[in-house]
Amino acid sequence: MMERRRMDVALLVLFLVQLTTALEVPLDLPQPPTITHQSPKDYIIDPRENIIIHCEAKGKPHPSFSWTRNGTHFDIDEDPNVTMKPHSGTMVVDISRAKAEHYESVYQCTSRNKHGTAVSNNIVVQQSRSPLWSKEKLKAMVVQEGVSMVLPCRPPAGLPPPIIFWMDNNFQKLPQSSRVSQSLNGDLYFSNVLREDSRNDYICYARFPYTQTIQQKQPISVKVLNMDAINDTMAAFYNETDLFSEEPADERKPTFLIPSGPSSSKMVLRGQVLEMECIAEGLPTPEVSWIKVSGDLPAKRTFFLHYQKTLRIVNVSESDAGDYRCTARNRLGSVHHTIKVNVKAAPYWISGAPRNLVLAPGESGVLTCRASGTPKPLVTWAMNGIPIENSPKDLSRKVEDDTIIFTDVQTGSSAVFQCNVSNDYGYLLSNAFVNVLSETPRVLTPSNKVYQVIKNHPALIDCASFGSPIPKITWFKDSRASTLDGDPYIVHDNGTLEIHVAQARNSGKYTCVARNTLGNYENHVYLEVKEPTRILKQPEYKVVQRGRSVVFECKVKHDPSLIPTMTWLKDDGELPDDERLIVDSDSLAISDVTENDAGVYTCIMNTTLDHDSASAELTVVERPDPPTDLELTDQKKRSVQLTWTPGDEHNSPIQKFLIQFEDSLHHRGHWHNLTEVPGSKTTAHLKLSPYMHYTFRVLALNAVNLSRPSFPSRMFKTEPAAPDENPTGVQGLGTEHDNLVISWKPLTGLQSNGPGLHYRVMWRQKLVDSDWTTVTVANNSKFVVSGTPTFVPYELRVQAVNEQGAAAEPQTAIGFSGEDLPVAAPENVQAMLLNSTLAKVHWEPVPARSIRGHLKGYRVYYWRDRSLHKHNPHHAEKQILTFSGNHTHGMLPGLHPFSLYSFNVRLYNGKGEGPPSPTQQFETPEGVPGPPTSLLVTNPNLDSLTLEWSPPHDRNGHITGYTLKYQPVNDSNELGPLEELALPANETSVTVFSLKYSTRYKFYLNAITVSGAGPAISQEAVTIMDEALISQHEVDVATGNTQTPHPIAPSPPRRPPHKAQPASPFKNISSSFVEDGTLISWEYWGPEKNVYVEYIVKNSEGEEEWQKELVNGSQNVTLKGLKGGLSYRVRLVAQGHHDQPLHHSEELVVSVPAVASRQVDIATQGWFIGLMCAIALLILILLIICFIQRNKGGKYPVKEKEDAHTDPEFQPMKDDDCTFGEYSDNEDHKPLKGSRTPSNGTVKRDDSDDSLVDYGDGGDGQFNEDGSFIGQYSGKSASRETAEGHESSEAPSPINAMNSLNSFV
Repeated sequence: MMERRRMDVALLVLFLVQLTTALEVPLDLPQPPTITHQSPKDYIIDPRENIIIHCEAKGKPHPSFSWTRNGTHFDIDEDPNVTMKPHSGTMVVDISRAKAEHYESVYQCTSRNKHGTAVSNNIVVQQSRSPLWSKEKLKAMVVQEGVSMVLPCRPPAGLPPPIIFWMDNNFQKLPQSSRVSQSLNGDLYFSNVLREDSRNDYICYARFPYTQTIQQKQPISVKVLNMDAINDTMAAFYNETDLFSEEPADERKPTFLIPSGPSSSKMVLRGQVLEMECIAEGLPTPEVSWIKVSGDLPAKRTFFLHYQKTLRIVNVSESDAGDYRCTARNRLGSVHHTIKVNVKAAPYWISGAPRNLVLAPGESGVLTCRASGTPKPLVTWAMNGIPIENSPKDLSRKVEDDTIIFTDVQTGSSAVFQCNVSNDYGYLLSNAFVNVLSETPRVLTPSNKVYQVIKNHPALIDCASFGSPIPKITWFKDSRASTLDGDPYIVHDNGTLEIHVAQARNSGKYTCVARNTLGNYENHVYLEVKEPTRILKQPEYKVVQRGRSVVFECKVKHDPSLIPTMTWLKDDGELPDDERLIVDSDSLAISDVTENDAGVYTCIMNTTLDHDSASAELTVVERPDPPTDLELTDQKKRSVQLTWTPGDEHNSPIQKFLIQFEDSLHHRGHWHNLTEVPGSKTTAHLKLSPYMHYTFRVLALNAVNLSRPSFPSRMFKTEPAAPDENPTGVQGLGTEHDNLVISWKPLTGLQSNGPGLHYRVMWRQKLVDSDWTTVTVANNSKFVVSGTPTFVPYELRVQAVNEQGAAAEPQTAIGFSGEDLPVAAPENVQAMLLNSTLAKVHWEPVPARSIRGHLKGYRVYYWRDRSLHKHNPHHAEKQILTFSGNHTHGMLPGLHPFSLYSFNVRLYNGKGEGPPSPTQQFETPEGVPGPPTSLLVTNPNLDSLTLEWSPPHDRNGHITGYTLKYQPVNDSNELGPLEELALPANETSVTVFSLKYSTRYKFYLNAITVSGAGPAISQEAVTIMDEALISQHEVDVATGNTQTPHPIAPSPPRRPPHKAQPASPFKNISSSFVEDGTLISWEYWGPEKNVYVEYIVKNSEGEEEWQKELVNGSQNVTLKGLKGGLSYRVRLVAQGHHDQPLHHSEELVVSVPAVASRQVDIATQGWFIGLMCAIALLILILLIICFIQRNKGGKYPVKEKEDAHTDPEFQPMKDDDCTFGEYSDNEDHKPLKGSRTPSNGTVKRDDSDDSLVDYGDGGDGQFNEDGSFIGQYSGKSASRETAEGHESSEAPSPINAMNSLNSFV
């Protein structure tokens, strides 16, 4: 028992090894044959074409082929009609000289080389057949209405079986239903017949698919009669036809036509299609349903055909076995039939066919032929086409049922093994070779292959390899720091590297290494992770009016390295070929839209790796068609019923109907709106006016527009009547102080109700006992009453009258006669001061009799006479405040403190103003002063600054003093402790001492009166850090020019107190000079994060660009790129989002002074001493070389060049003292490089030579007595040294060397 268990474990291990060794052997290596293509087992051929039986195989060496026919060798060379394709086993039979049925047999192909033999399946060749229907004379069928009927088809047997369908003489399919349907065998079943089933062209057709032929059965004639017709025609048909259903056809419960009996059985093979049918007859027509008695129907594999009469289950499995019940039911009852289904199975692989096995000498392996079936199949083995029991014995091979175990295989034991699995329902035949090889690893995946994958999708990188023993695959990325064998990497058994979710960081170079005991092999591939294709803006649902244009947008984002292709579909099909449809890169435009353009439009963006799509619907709308069929009903004296039929609404529901009328009696040709009704109604009850000739029309309204009007209705006339209403809007007012104008809104033609319309106008004075005065007015809407007292009330009436009578008693309105100017002024006028800017004015109301009209209100006239301060000018501009209604006081806001004001009060009515009250005056008290007019910082020093200011423009009282506050500001704009100084009123400057040098300070100055301190003006300045840097520079601000001593910038425009921030968020921009550049400072209160300084040379050309320096988070910056002696325009810029405008400050002009070189004692510098020593040593070496050359008597090369060239740029070495003429070479900008000689013995001056001598006036640089260098910057000299310089015999001096050196310092 233990031994058997060990054997099972060994088999499991060997089986796993076999799974990993199912390798594809490269064709350049020795291998047994493998059949790659063969014809199917059941091979049906077209007898009209040549017979081609396929058999293709591969192997090394290439295999040879042979055939057997019906189990015996088939000598192809002996049959002139049969040939075999070159380098192939495919057999071709030429049937032009032979009949196809002569070659109907069972064929088998054999492929062999020196390493083994492979065999094909048994290929059963049969020709397709499409026989004709047998000739038969079909009698006409006469049936009683309501009975069942079957029309037989019985097609001829064909190979394969034909496809059956029923048609008429016009090749139109006969309609089928739950009452009439075709059975699986092709017969046509009628559950009950109707009179309309009578026809003489029921034709059954059979289509044979292989030959593409259709055979036709003779037409069947059917005549359906009721009982009366049967009695009348019995004699005529009795001898010539079959008569069915002699009994009357009453309603009846269902019975099955097929299958018969209560139960039946059916066998089906696993994997095939199971079809069961139940066709019932009955009246009324029965309905058929299905259930599985022993379980549920497989939902995804079950289909109901032929109106539920056929149950189809595809891909049958063993679980589909069991009892199925069909039920036919109508209102009279039901019937059942049970079908028992048995599922058998031809052999099928459990874990796939046996795989080829490649083993190295000494290795072990397993061939497994594991299959199943019902009944259980038999497994047999063959080796190279010979039953394995008849093959030579081999101790390394052991057969155990469906498994062959190989142990310690040796070279030369390669072979092909055949596994045959069979039962009663079929067989499986599979070839698998065992190839014994000893081979170093190789990678079959092409090198440098590029894999592309979309981000967040799986990535599979192949490393197909071969080797014997089987190579082990390891993966590396980029630098090969470590193997890729953990998250997120998965290495599969076949060597494929998987990244489950690829990211951009996974892009790069990958190396797979295949390694076995014989060696290793590397292969490099590349992975590119691309951004996914996404539709950012999808097309939107559109509702468009016909004739207009529409645009569907489809904006897409994709990886820039992928080439996208945009495709548009309409209703999942291609776009119509219409020039109105214009496809752009990211849109589809349709012009002049028609109703045929409606549908669903889909944009699809494809790349080589992925795609995205989005859809939107287009609905084409139009205004409705006009209503039709207008009718007038239910006609009464003052009403009528109107009905109509709506027109087409064109995809936009009708919201309402508008009913209009024309009065041909009063306004012919003019249509007026009468009423509206909801779109769901098609009738309206119309209320009418008397004395009208009505014609009606209807318009429909949807979301697009109103329809065209309908055709008018017939005319409907109403009889005249007395007016129903009196005029409205009756009022009375005077245009002069002694009249009264009575006016009203006249009645319309609709309201007149009859001919002869006029008005009865009545009036009398109110509060006076008097009679009504009456006049008649026609064709007018007003009447003027003259001679009335000024502004007295009247009662007024206006009544409508026509030839039929008068309207009801009118209502009484109140009016007033004309107004006149007031005759009195307000009395007892007083002013009360509430504070320095607000006063309250009181007065007594004017008596009513003096108003002489409608009281509108009071007006206060006031003006500022002058300021109480001697320095302020005189003011006399008047201001007016109006107080509507019957007020007795009012407030005067916005007064100036410390000022003298005058005022008076007037009454006004509808006619105008009355006389003013006596003018009075008041003085406002002192208030807080305004800010000082200016604040300048002068005389900067190391520890002090002087401030100068001007008094406030608005003093608002007597200045009692000033308050100065100041505090330091560091580089990060943080404020230090605040200091405060109190200054007397007569001071306009002060010097602040004890300040820190090179420090920025912020100063605040405000003025004080007895009412308190006013708003402050601020300024910033910096104390200097070095006396040498004190200089003057000019600052030009956009608002004016200000000259201030360096380094204090002028005061920028002051920010007004208590006001909204200005458009620019920058203030107090200033500049100063520090040791390493120009310091620009400012104040900033904007929200933007990106702030930078821009500068440009003041008088630069237009093409020069502004230079930028980013200064985020700071309020000062040191500009180090400004050159001395130039003026610059400087400004600050704040930038927000891309769609927001830039904020610029005012431009500041900064003039940078020229900076002189610092005087340095160069003779004491260590680098200078070292340089001089090196030059002296070099000269000594050159002198020694010259001395040696002279002793040898040879010419020095420089001398030769001197003889050959007279160019003054060449400076030869003198022979008499072996010294060089002066020259310089600034190649690579290395000082003193001119002391070296080129190999050709010549010294050429470089065109870019640049030294301090070039910037002088022709003189050389010199040294002071203390050894320091003296030089000047000026224009470059126009010419070089003269010939005198070339003839100099002096060695290069330290001064000349320094000239060259300083050009680079």
